[in-house]
Amino acid sequence: MRILVCVKRVPAPGAKINITADAQDVDTAHLGFAMSPHEECAVEEAVQLIEANGGPDAGHSATVLTLGPAEAEEQLRYSASLGIQHAVLLKTDGSPWDPQRTAQAIASAVETLESEGGAFDLILFGNESADSGGFQVGIRVAHAIGRPIVNAIKGIEPDFESGEVTAKRDIDGGFEVYGMQMPAVFGVKEGLNLPRYPTMRGRLASKKIEVTVLDAEGDEGGQQRVRLQEPPQQESTTVHLGEGTAAVPAIVDLLDELGVLHHA
Repeated sequence: MRILVCVKRVPAPGAKINITADAQDVDTAHLGFAMSPHEECAVEEAVQLIEANGGPDAGHSATVLTLGPAEAEEQLRYSASLGIQHAVLLKTDGSPWDPQRTAQAIASAVETLESEGGAFDLILFGNESADSGGFQVGIRVAHAIGRPIVNAIKGIEPDFESGEVTAKRDIDGGFEVYGMQMPAVFGVKEGLNLPRYPTMRGRLASKKIEVTVLDAEGDEGGQQRVRLQEPPQQESTTVHLGEGTAAVPAIVDLLDELGVLHHA
């Protein structure tokens, strides 16, 4: 059994977000970083599935992958401290990538990794990232590699003997159940499980894990920043019609001009 979990380096939940002077990016000078809460559940699910099926000693393994700058290695090693066996960094210069380009790079990396080690039975994404919330990357990757995907998953039950997997997601008044053949892709939601905290032993082991670094490759997409312009302010003109009874004729003329007077 092989599982791949794709995570994203995002500003830590609850952090105060400032933007750069040109309003094109997030100012990261004083930010802490983490992975998205949905992705924490994806990592935990992969670890639990590996453990439930005999662990690495039985030939099973989980890999965590992220696209980002060299600093994103922090999130890979954190995942390793929880029980993930392998880590892959698709290295970029740190500039933001749009969902189309990100998905191209991940799909290309999946093909490379699978050509070397065999197909991943499951590929897990967070339902959406905590920063941009685009809901696109997992779907685009699944489409590019020709595999089924279901989002908003809160239950995964694979049967590795039959090659089938059952997944559940909440709906009003109950849940939907999906059955599909592996390999398959899922976008999981927070609440799928309760993520564990790393142990000291896990943290020490994560420092020794070898991170595979690949160059991220993808065509630049067409994402653009759109800004709504304020409507032009119209200058108001005030006309003084007079004071007291002297203003009555001017008021009558104005009301007549507006068509509100009834002429007998």
